[in-house]
Amino acid sequence: QVQLVESGGGLVQAGGSLRLSCAASGRTFSSLVMGWFRQAPGKEREFVSAISKTSGSTKYADSVRGRFTISRDNAKNTLYLQMKSLKPEDTAVYYCAADRRYLSLSKLADQYDYWGQGTQVTVSS
Repeated sequence: QVQLVESGGGLVQAGGSLRLSCAASGRTFSSLVMGWFRQAPGKEREFVSAISKTSGSTKYADSVRGRFTISRDNAKNTLYLQMKSLKPEDTAVYYCAADRRYLSLSKLADQYDYWGQGTQVTVSS
């Protein structure tokens, strides 16, 4: 079992920055592929970014590439999402997720086994 707790969300003006964190416990963090997803009101959950177990590979949604950076610190059991140049359309609840089964970086929520409770990000125009 893996427990994930996100933090760092909040209200920010368009063009601003936020850094999300996801603290993991319960399983060796370095054995997990990690990802970020988001869900806006009335919309389906969508993929944001993913990172391999040793940070050697990353993947981003087209909508955030160049503005968001995913990273992890295996010594601290923590996943990060640095968000810059935020836009109102980035407003959503952001979730971190962990995949214990696969090596590939999937954009599919079904591949991820564990989820955090989410943190709200609101970008005002």
